[in-house]
Amino acid sequence: MFSKNSRYRTLPDEVTLDVKGRLVLGKSLRLPPTEAGSFRHGVDDNDRLDHLGFKYYQQPRKWWRICDANPDFMSPLELLGKMPVVTQFFPLTFNGDGDPPWAVLLTAIMSHVGVIDVDLEEDDETGKVTGVLMVYNLMNITEKELTDIIKEKANFSVKTAQTIGRVGKSITIPPDVNG
Repeated sequence: MFSKNSRYRTLPDEVTLDVKGRLVLGKSLRLPPTEAGSFRHGVDDNDRLDHLGFKYYQQPRKWWRICDANPDFMSPLELLGKMPVVTQFFPLTFNGDGDPPWAVLLTAIMSHVGVIDVDLEEDDETGKVTGVLMVYNLMNITEKELTDIIKEKANFSVKTAQTIGRVGKSITIPPDVNG
């Protein structure tokens, strides 16, 4: 079932009941070890975990050690900022007269599948709204579709969206104590 090199091979077997009441043989939960990292790596847009495993351990299959040392991330993709859910800031300028129709804009954006959250962002000094911060799923809606919605539904001009992600942030690289 597991290769001789698998970190799951030595876990004890466990018998549990499935939802239909059948006994199922499986492995115990593998709790990640507490890893103390002595080195930090700045995430680059082109990073892949197997490449980082090779870079730091000369073994691409040791990417999981990096994941174990960064338990705040629920998946390897999240660790490198490659999840389909993205956060972007869309700088806006209102093209009409009077007050911008923020309620119309927010309603138009939130009515689309894939949009998770939308917040108005204000300038700290002036208190003027400078744009919207959106969290959305790329599998359901694209940046271009969101830009088109903003332009068509509420008469705004949209500058280039700025992605807020993991690039430039650091992750822990633990020492290779097992060689």
